[in-house]
Amino acid sequence: MAAPGHCSVSAAFWKHLRRLGLQDFPCGLGSWVRGRGGTAMGCAGQEEAMLLGEESPEARMELLSDRHSPWALPPDCSPQDQHLREMAVLAPELIHGSNIFQVLRSLRIVGKGVEEVDEGLLQLEQLEELILSANHISKISSVNLPRMLKVLELCCNAVADLRDLCAQPPPELQHLGLGHNRLCDPLQDKYLTANFWPNLVSLDLSFNNFTDLLGLVSQLSSLQKLRVLVLQGNPLALIPTYRGFLVDSLPKLCILDDIRIGPDERHQFHGLARQPELIRSEARVVVSVGEIKGVPDPSALQQLEVGSQAPVITYSYCVTYEFAEGEEIKDSSSTEVTKIHQCPVVAALDVDRSAQDMREMKGQREPAAMEEPKAHSAKVFVTPTKPWADTINCSYRREHTAKDLVGLKSYLMSGTIISVMEEKVLSWPVSADPEENTVMKEKARQRLQKDGAKVPVARDKQKKKEKARELRSDPPIRRTLGTGRVTLEALLATEDLVATVCDFGVLITEQPLQPPSLEGTVSSDRKEGKEKSRKPKAERESQAEQKTAVPAKGKIKNKDSAELEEGRRLQLVPLTVQFQMQLLRWPQAASTQSQESVAMAVGSTQ
Repeated sequence: MAAPGHCSVSAAFWKHLRRLGLQDFPCGLGSWVRGRGGTAMGCAGQEEAMLLGEESPEARMELLSDRHSPWALPPDCSPQDQHLREMAVLAPELIHGSNIFQVLRSLRIVGKGVEEVDEGLLQLEQLEELILSANHISKISSVNLPRMLKVLELCCNAVADLRDLCAQPPPELQHLGLGHNRLCDPLQDKYLTANFWPNLVSLDLSFNNFTDLLGLVSQLSSLQKLRVLVLQGNPLALIPTYRGFLVDSLPKLCILDDIRIGPDERHQFHGLARQPELIRSEARVVVSVGEIKGVPDPSALQQLEVGSQAPVITYSYCVTYEFAEGEEIKDSSSTEVTKIHQCPVVAALDVDRSAQDMREMKGQREPAAMEEPKAHSAKVFVTPTKPWADTINCSYRREHTAKDLVGLKSYLMSGTIISVMEEKVLSWPVSADPEENTVMKEKARQRLQKDGAKVPVARDKQKKKEKARELRSDPPIRRTLGTGRVTLEALLATEDLVATVCDFGVLITEQPLQPPSLEGTVSSDRKEGKEKSRKPKAERESQAEQKTAVPAKGKIKNKDSAELEEGRRLQLVPLTVQFQMQLLRWPQAASTQSQESVAMAVGSTQ
């Protein structure tokens, strides 16, 4: 029996049967069934029968099919539940009492927090399909499984050991679903042989932690009836020769990772199984960074002081991204910073919280049942800096060779962080006296803060001064213009490329304010006052009346039109950067290796 506080399969089964109400009106055997008495009913049931009287099976079926009926099934029930209730109306004897154990062929208990497969399941002697997805099952004993079982689905649980499952496995099992669990080699692949599963046709091991491709294939090759295999999401699936080696090693396989194997693909990978030296436990990933758009023009913020005391300010831009640590790099054009991230059935019963099919359920992950991605160590890579332009073309491409496949899988599940960085460098003129140079720099900074923007130095004069003086640069000042996360989990499935444009929104920068000239305002007021005093009094009064006669709407209209014109000149372009990551597969990786070997051979001959 199940331990106290643990939810077992049989407990969830009986709870769902009570919810279906197979013995209550309009189902089951009661006084509402013509020719039958209600002696076994309780007081409440007898009162209901007296009010309702006898009903024909057709009338009771209408009560079940009408969605507005109080006896209709809840919206989250499946078609299997509806079929079972229809049987309770048309043939109630088949599901009365313990007879239901002989009727059920399929049982689905999905997302109900089941932790244990207990011996109560053995009462379902005719059960052929058992689906226990998205629960909390960590181990399952085959002793408690019906012997007629043909389909066993344990997707999205916490199974880490197959030893108990292989103690007395059902001999007729044709499908075994163990996707999204915690299986790993080398201790678990030994249970995936014909000694335990002689009739297995379909096997799902997706999104576990298998890393040994050669070892796993050597075990799976004994399954002579295997036609469908799913291994995507495992670290070994990141190896470039993964698919080709499996296709050539398992000639009877028809579908691999939900993709049918055709004759052309078999011909393409023919002979690869006889070259195990090509199976390297590593993955090759290419990262590319394209164009950056939407960076504000720094010339609007650049302030140059007339004279030799002002700094020369230069701006440059780059992109940073994270990649899993434990990899080799073939060039060193970018810097690295290490970071750590936490980062046809007679009857079927479906105890499911929704009517989703199993394909959707494989994508659903129960947080309590599924293993969270392990913390992985990542390096931050920086592209070469580029000067400002309306469109900054990074033209960046780097190939990474990851040795730690488990860490790479964890990294891909977590995604990568992309950031656009700005680097500002202040270059100061070098003077003979260091103390004097420090004082000059401090005065220049104070003037920049006090006076705001100044008139830039003419280019010809500035070039002459730059030629004549020596500059010394301060340490660069870096700031992040935008950052975001890019999801990479598609690379763990059948996708080879993730290409996206990261949108960080519109950057709003503060423009330096230029205060109006007080001297010009005062002189114009004085001049206007003198002219007014020279004019006759009558003329001054008539001009004042004309000014007051101007409507206020005219002024607002002119102000709005000026703002519209200014808004048209100001184009709000969001900050974006092109980013893509490609997982090299065979034969792309093979062509890259051959090109590198040719280049090395040419270099050695020269």
